[in-house]
Amino acid sequence: MFWILLLSFTVLPAVELYLLVQIGQVLGAIPTVCLTLLIGAAGAALARREGLSVLRQLQQDLTHGLPPSDRVVEGLLVLFGAILLITPGVISDAVGLACLFPPMRRRLAPLVKRAASRRFRFQLFTGGMQRGVAPSPPPSRPDRVPFDHPVA
Repeated sequence: MFWILLLSFTVLPAVELYLLVQIGQVLGAIPTVCLTLLIGAAGAALARREGLSVLRQLQQDLTHGLPPSDRVVEGLLVLFGAILLITPGVISDAVGLACLFPPMRRRLAPLVKRAASRRFRFQLFTGGMQRGVAPSPPPSRPDRVPFDHPVA
């Protein structure tokens, strides 16, 4: 976990900064800043459009009785892609676009779902009921007086 955090917060931003400086040397400072702002704005608009699309598909799946897990993962990928596109950088923009582009997102969603199921243990919540066993009443507490009981 330490190495992932080190990579995410030190190495990756340093590489992003290096790439932006290199692009700035080729295009110039003002065009590079404008390009970064334009990509961020376009990413926000694309994220909104794709997010609404995923929500519509999620509603359709729920009305047809299909499990929503794939659409939920796609929604998380849209959110992740939007955050990456708003963050300035070349690598983060490429990964963000991949998360927002529908064919790529549909290919990534099962991989993310499989990785999450390996990493986390999911259990179906049954409300405390076991098969064929009725729930037991809560234990009585002598220090509690029933609500309708008059207090002496």
